[in-house]
Amino acid sequence: MPNAWDGGSARMLASAGFSAIATTSAGIAYSLGLPDYEGAVTRTDMLNRVREIAGAVDVPVSADLEAGYGAEPERVAETIELAIISGAIGGNIEDFTGDPSTPLFDLPLAIERIRTARKVADESDIPFTLTARTDCYLTGVKNPFAEAVQRANSYREAGADCLFVPGVSDPKVIAELVKEIDAPLNVVMGLKGQPITVSQLEDLGVRRISIGGSLARATYALMRRAAQEMAVEARLTIRMIKCRMPSFVPFSLVITTPK
Repeated sequence: MPNAWDGGSARMLASAGFSAIATTSAGIAYSLGLPDYEGAVTRTDMLNRVREIAGAVDVPVSADLEAGYGAEPERVAETIELAIISGAIGGNIEDFTGDPSTPLFDLPLAIERIRTARKVADESDIPFTLTARTDCYLTGVKNPFAEAVQRANSYREAGADCLFVPGVSDPKVIAELVKEIDAPLNVVMGLKGQPITVSQLEDLGVRRISIGGSLARATYALMRRAAQEMAVEARLTIRMIKCRMPSFVPFSLVITTPK
């Protein structure tokens, strides 16, 4: 389930044949000229982009809703409701607080946030897929495996359909998470760590793969390289190519480096 950051990237991904796509809060932040950190993008701006992405494609869209844009369960519930109004048929809520001193919400509060999100989703007229994300491996908590398993299973009991544990790239750890977590597991690939193929992840029991902001980062990295080529070395090669998408101008930009 690759991650789009605007209508154009969403259409490109959908045209490749993916049955569903997700949004990326990091990619959306970059496209707005903002950094990727908690609170950089307002909920209104994020949901406006979710609406744009959902309106650009016919496949289901799951929204990256970060931590729900508020600690209170009622605030999370409001975010879920607004995401559904924006056209999302799924969304993830994470337990990252943004506070380095207490990086994760206390477990009872984190559970209540998921339970409240489930209640609002069930009151809608769509089969909303609620993903609960725990950032144990990204925040340096003690014994992240045990903490992730406890939190993931607690979120499952609170109503989450899918559990998301980012920051894990060791196949053995992923296999153990699949074994210990009583729900479909989502992992994110494209971050640092050893590469794992889709078939390998399938064999490990992973049910869903996302790439977070990796594709957006790669796209902006290409733009930066091209900009440097044009501005510093005045070197740019344009080559016409065939394109299956008639609404897009058929060209490719080839960056050349001096010999």
